Amino acid sequence: MTNIVICGANGKMGKNIYACAAERDDCKVIAGVDIYTKEYADFPIVETPDKLPAKPDVIIDFSNPALLDSLLSYCLSTGTPLVIGSTGYSDEQIAQIKSAAQQIPVFFTFNMSLGINLLVQLAKKAASVLGDQFDIEIVEKHHNQKIDAPSGTAIMLANAINETLNNSKHYVYDRHSRRQKREKTEIGMHAIRGGTIVGEHDVIFAGHDEVITLSHSAASKAVFAAGAVNAAVFLKDQPAGLYDMSQMV
Repeated sequence: MTNIVICGANGKMGKNIYACAAERDDCKVIAGVDIYTKEYADFPIVETPDKLPAKPDVIIDFSNPALLDSLLSYCLSTGTPLVIGSTGYSDEQIAQIKSAAQQIPVFFTFNMSLGINLLVQLAKKAASVLGDQFDIEIVEKHHNQKIDAPSGTAIMLANAINETLNNSKHYVYDRHSRRQKREKTEIGMHAIRGGTIVGEHDVIFAGHDEVITLSHSAASKAVFAAGAVNAAVFLKDQPAGLYDMSQMV
């Protein structure tokens, strides 16, 4: 049995994670962390990790990058494995996460969906075959409440493609002020925000007289919740280190 604490328990993802865990017999949510402490299930919710009534086997975080310091402090002091599903981290915060992984198990990915991580592998394969013959553009769509842009998943896709191409590309996020032809070394990144779109990502390889588009669409947040719970159960018995979906795909 894996005892789980959800950080961001009262958010939409937090509630989806609880619903997913409640359907399984190999894990249980024992507490939550959220600035809003209203309880909706059979576990307590506290404002900060240091107020947790008991040490969990794993913490799943879908809260806010602003809480990273307190979260890492708790996990490092208690030796608690951490699954991070939040996005919008700065380079400095990502460095903090990687540093913490030297002491505790940390599962860190920009997207918990199995399908998205397959999309990453397909995009890498396409980039290795097509090389510099095709222009690469990434379009992501999310709901109108999402704060960060481009999405962490779009960045993950771009980074995977760029690594495949020996980091020869640079990212262009906005074209309205660029009155010039597209450079061959660009990866264009475009963010759309509207309605209740859960998450859609298109990777476009545009060549001479042909276009290849790789797409993924999430119909609900349940796909991310399932991935996060799977990651928590996986992480429980792992040694210190930085893990992602490649160890589970």
